[in-house]
Amino acid sequence: MKLNIFYFKRTGILLFTCMLFSVSSYAQGLKVAAAANLQSIIEVLQKDFKQRTGIEIEPIVGSSGKLVAQIKNGAPFDVFLSADMSFPQELYKEGFSAKVPVVYAYGSLIICSSQNIGFQNWERMLLTPRIKKIAIANPAVAPYGLAAEELLKKNGILENVKSKMVYGESISQINTYITTGVVEVGFTTQALVKDPANKTPLFWKVINPKSYTPIQQGIVILKHGEKNPDAEKFYQYILSAPAKRIFEKYGYRIQ
Repeated sequence: MKLNIFYFKRTGILLFTCMLFSVSSYAQGLKVAAAANLQSIIEVLQKDFKQRTGIEIEPIVGSSGKLVAQIKNGAPFDVFLSADMSFPQELYKEGFSAKVPVVYAYGSLIICSSQNIGFQNWERMLLTPRIKKIAIANPAVAPYGLAAEELLKKNGILENVKSKMVYGESISQINTYITTGVVEVGFTTQALVKDPANKTPLFWKVINPKSYTPIQQGIVILKHGEKNPDAEKFYQYILSAPAKRIFEKYGYRIQ
């Protein structure tokens, strides 16, 4: 009998420990990997989501490609908000996500500067000696950089301006280059100029969306968040009307 009592006590302790670990893992908050172009908007979404659900999220912001590499290396993210669809689709095909990715918004590419240099004929302007540095995000890991490179190629000036190009690992780095005047001009997301937190006067022009492959931004629940009910709630929130209104306010297109 003593052995049985000891066994049940020991089993009870183990069960309690497992339950405690499970609860504490979710108590740490919902980990959301967010593309760098969402840096300004993720805090707004975070606040609105908490007000509606009481759930706190922990955003981890970086270039989509770098976040994918972290996910594949075991980073404990629950939800992934990508700057395109190719990265979340890749994760789904390789078994890192629990759901098929869906589009939550369409990105808007702009050409931007802290100087009033005029963008009426920006293609020709980039070729002039006045423009010494052009910032774009690394096309290998940042979808907005890929869109910018595609745009320059379509306009037949990519090779002519390559010597002027300054690459950043993410859109947030490009935004820093633009707002600090490190470069004369850069290609970035419209969210930069829509962000109330940005106090730098900026001059910009929206690039015709037909000039580059649509920037379909995708969301997916990752394997780590599959059993976390908060992950599903955040997923549904991002696709909801209130979240869409926030995205539109920050220059994203919703279809």
